[in-house]
Amino acid sequence: FFQKTLTAVKNWFTLFGWPRGQNPISVPHSLRCDVCIVQLTVPQEKVFKRNLGRDKGFYEMLLHLNGEPIPGISASLSLPLDPVERMFQLHWQHSELLSFLKSQGAYLSHVMPEFLLAPEDYKIWAEVHTGMRVGSMRSSGKLSSGHFFVLEDRVFETMSKRAWTDVLLQMYKVFVLPRVSFHIVPDPSSLESLQNMPGIKSEPLSSNIYSRYERTILIWLNKNYEKNRKIVWKDGPKGGIPPMRWIVNFDQDLLDGLVLAAQVAAYCPYLIPTHFINMYTNPRTHEQFLHNCLILVKALRAVSLNMGIKV
Repeated sequence: FFQKTLTAVKNWFTLFGWPRGQNPISVPHSLRCDVCIVQLTVPQEKVFKRNLGRDKGFYEMLLHLNGEPIPGISASLSLPLDPVERMFQLHWQHSELLSFLKSQGAYLSHVMPEFLLAPEDYKIWAEVHTGMRVGSMRSSGKLSSGHFFVLEDRVFETMSKRAWTDVLLQMYKVFVLPRVSFHIVPDPSSLESLQNMPGIKSEPLSSNIYSRYERTILIWLNKNYEKNRKIVWKDGPKGGIPPMRWIVNFDQDLLDGLVLAAQVAAYCPYLIPTHFINMYTNPRTHEQFLHNCLILVKALRAVSLNMGIKV
């Protein structure tokens, strides 16, 4: 499940996370390297500086999604030449990043700034905190006074991948989902059936699981499915019109492909006779579920929505 989530995250941010077209990313490698990619500008200054004209940076992506930079962090990052000072600078930047995202509503209390460091910087962080490496006088006041634990290399890689994945997911949640707006003109023919269905409230405090924007998407899924199930599969040869359902999540309720097919059919009705009419409307076996998902993927590819989706 985690690997599928990671693949979906990489695909989305590769395609839509940048202001000037696609930019492939890998998690966590390119993200960790990106905030550390530096170029020596003036030798006597003894600082490293990123060249944003040469590569697209993580903070450029964040600026594109958020519309404004993180307070206190410039897009043109300068890092000290001293490795310990550089580590503390990056640790501070990651702390500011996490604090900013949490202030916007992200759930990242489990992610520590050191988990976002590159392996070599994490080793320096561990050595400084365990007393194996002595930092400069300026760094001595930056040591954390709280509890900490040192991870083995393999465990750190796993933790770092999960941490960066969670950061990207929460960035999507706080920067992209709020763009969702819900304007729908009620269809008189479907009002009666919608009234018989339990409602999903979009008020901010009505759920401790989904945000108001996620609940807005659930409302949209429910209304579109209820309206279109009778249109798409009116003459379906594999079960007829599917039964009414209450869609309350983004995994189990979407497994058979019918809900997503109903959404696509609402905007691309020409796919109904060529694709969706051949779906099982009451699938029972794994083969029937697979059959439906294959049809859905083929339909998405037919309208050039091929985002590396695998059945």
